[in-house]
Amino acid sequence: MARTASAFAAGLLFGLGLIVSGMADPAKVLAFLDVAGRWDPSLAFVMAGAVSVFAIGYRIATRRGRPLLAARLDIPTRRDLDPRLVAGAAIFGVGWGLAGLCPGPALTLLTVASAPAAIFVAAMVVGMVLVTLLPSPASTPTALQGDDA
Repeated sequence: MARTASAFAAGLLFGLGLIVSGMADPAKVLAFLDVAGRWDPSLAFVMAGAVSVFAIGYRIATRRGRPLLAARLDIPTRRDLDPRLVAGAAIFGVGWGLAGLCPGPALTLLTVASAPAAIFVAAMVVGMVLVTLLPSPASTPTALQGDDA
């Protein structure tokens, strides 16, 4: 129950942050990505703030060795680039640049019945289903386990 409540609160805070910061406004995102045109750099401050908060939280979490509500801390350990990662990043970037939406803001906009967000999320779900049809990599080391795991 505490984990579910914590996840809900974190999701709610994240969604509110996306709305307040303008990250859920496709026009603002597209203006940020248009560095050769009418560039709006204001989202750079949002990203700098998010990276700062993450850096502090990451430092605290790794010093603790385990999260408050889980048995272990899962941190990706892979450092290599593979074709799946490059293709996924390219699809993400192209989609973000075309629509001005990425998954978090699109899900947030569903709460206000946004038709473009609904189309984006439907396409995202289709993509998620299609990627499960691809062959999986032979080995995927994924997590750094905490001290007590």
